Amino acid sequence: MIVFVVNCGSSSIKYQLIDMTDEHVMAKGLIERIGMEGSNLKHSGGDKEPVRLEQPIPDHKAGINMILDALVHPEYGVIKEMGDIDAVGHRVVHGGERFTDSMLITSDVLAGIKACCDIAPLHNPPNLNGIEACMEIMSGTPQVAVFDTAFHQTMPKVAYLYGLPYELYVKYGLRRYGFHGTSHKYVAQRAAELMGERMSDLRIITCHLGNGASITAIKYGKSVDTSMGYTPLEGLIMGTRSGEIDPAIIPFLMEKEGMDAQQIYDYLNRQSGILGISGLSSDFRDLEEAANNGDERAQLAIDVFAYKVKKYIGSYVAAMGGLDAIVFTAGLGENSPFMRDKICNGLEYLGTRIDQLANKTRGKEREISVKRARVKIFVIPTNEELVIARDTYNICRRIIKL
Repeated sequence: MIVFVVNCGSSSIKYQLIDMTDEHVMAKGLIERIGMEGSNLKHSGGDKEPVRLEQPIPDHKAGINMILDALVHPEYGVIKEMGDIDAVGHRVVHGGERFTDSMLITSDVLAGIKACCDIAPLHNPPNLNGIEACMEIMSGTPQVAVFDTAFHQTMPKVAYLYGLPYELYVKYGLRRYGFHGTSHKYVAQRAAELMGERMSDLRIITCHLGNGASITAIKYGKSVDTSMGYTPLEGLIMGTRSGEIDPAIIPFLMEKEGMDAQQIYDYLNRQSGILGISGLSSDFRDLEEAANNGDERAQLAIDVFAYKVKKYIGSYVAAMGGLDAIVFTAGLGENSPFMRDKICNGLEYLGTRIDQLANKTRGKEREISVKRARVKIFVIPTNEELVIARDTYNICRRIIKL
């Protein structure tokens, strides 16, 4: 079975074409600047030379058509015709409480995704655009939705409820949902495989550390707590997001700075976090270089981030009653030996100990704890596209019998 994996943002489409016979990536690429000047497609097919194509891409439907044309192109394509694609797997950010697993897309499922747009106004609408475009262009091809929030639907109420009147949860669904679930699930499964254990026997903390960052406590195969909340703004301090703050700060800023609700929302999402503290950048590579040159605010931003991650790890050990492994993934987690060491320094009381030589790895799957450490530490590159492809394959094989 060949699965087309689609991840639509507001002005972008990431994709992979995966042959599930051996799970190898036949092609992958990225469309950027949809609806803007300079829209383009970067496409790489197998062992063929990558191509960059520039042309107007007014909407997601045009983008999907452009991708499909690239996949069947005689020079840089990898399939003969669109019909060679057996199924399409879509990343959907928010599934609310309704979707606890990946789903074959029907009219009822579409309605459920649309109903979540109120609680994910930045993410679900473009996800829907991609789904509707693929359903129109590839009308006979089964489509599957894979939800970022689904993995976290095993959290107990004590972990996901806020200290608000219960009626608001009932009426509006105000609760912690969590995100990056596909990534957390994948790296936890890989850690268990590397340990020669079953995921259902382990207590694992997964650290998805990138410009957006979240930490998840996975107890015996189930997410029992996670740092992101009702939206991806809650939790850790991130590249440009504030993370958790005192709610009273919001009306204070509205009064003192004359901001309205939308301005506050943009301020906390795009001008805060590591960028806000450092005044320099949201990229930790820039901060490390600046800190090495004596920039005190860059150093402060690094220290704050590492402290917050360490504090979450400690609290999740308490929530799970112990710990067997810590996993680092995503851009920063996979590629910064410095930050991994800084986070783990001081956690030795848990039974962790980093192997400094092994920790020098970047972007490769590797255990970075010393051999006899009681708690294992891993670097595992995330592969959300493969999880989406696997779920799509399993659903289509079971339900549609492809």
